[in-house]
Amino acid sequence: MEQTVSLERMEYAAMLFGNYDENTKILEQQYNVDIQLREGHLRVQGNDTDVSDACKALESLIGLIARGEPLNEQTIRYTISLVENGEYKGITQLADSDCICISAKGKPIRPKTLGQKAYVEAVDKNTITIGVGPAGTGKTYLAVAKAVMAFRSKEVNRIILTRPAVEAGEKLGFLPGDLQNKVDPYLRPLYDALFDMLGAENFHKYQERGNIEVAPLAYMRGRTLDDSFIILDEAQNTTPEQMKMFLTRLGFNSKIIVTGDITQVDLPDGRQSGLRQVLPILKGIKDIAIIRFTHNDVVRHKLVADIIKAYEKSEEQKRRKS
Repeated sequence: MEQTVSLERMEYAAMLFGNYDENTKILEQQYNVDIQLREGHLRVQGNDTDVSDACKALESLIGLIARGEPLNEQTIRYTISLVENGEYKGITQLADSDCICISAKGKPIRPKTLGQKAYVEAVDKNTITIGVGPAGTGKTYLAVAKAVMAFRSKEVNRIILTRPAVEAGEKLGFLPGDLQNKVDPYLRPLYDALFDMLGAENFHKYQERGNIEVAPLAYMRGRTLDDSFIILDEAQNTTPEQMKMFLTRLGFNSKIIVTGDITQVDLPDGRQSGLRQVLPILKGIKDIAIIRFTHNDVVRHKLVADIIKAYEKSEEQKRRKS
């Protein structure tokens, strides 16, 4: 079978094919097709279904290029996953997404998947947003970006980032230094995200002024947090009591984002995860949004998504056997 895809402008071809045709080679390998440029059209040859899917992916990618979006391997593979799920037309919505904020290096930060777009929109519309999903889906990074944007626009006076200090197979007591030195490694992903958004110098300046606070979850007890953007990261490692304590810290003119992955609970002695428990409890409450990410929203290396899918398949097989 042969099918053609039109190019509105010839300059789109260079961006679509990439250096040494690296972009179209991904599509050719995925769909087992041959893609060639002929007189302003793309000619796609192969089996019927493969050609049809490859053309859908090409049309979506051309739509991104037309909106000024650069192509990379992650974007192409995400487009392929959308074609598999019949959602390929939604890819152009990402190019229309507003920039959340500008990083310290001048890089615009915006959603890269439809799941991320839904997450960002939920944060805008709700006071409490819970983002649940696997590693690499941008839950924490986008949450910090939204917090920085709110702080820069003076919507809030403080950014508060917190995590439960729970060991993932290692013992806290073996770490050197005082209590702050011991808990800092648990908070390092939050520091990294803030450094990326603000730069190290600005981060330390705001931290000294009390505008930014990065602390273990235990430090939140007994407080009421007004005019603040509060992020609870790795929430799967909270107990039900800790989760209730945290959510009830909410003050006036504040927002809360809770992020976590319920498949990676590190609580000792098989204790119940506060995140897993709270999801059905808060479902349906007005002004609280629950966003679930999947392996399709992973924006790290392709193998991360493949590993997550393999684990999901293994868990499904275990459930069927039991």
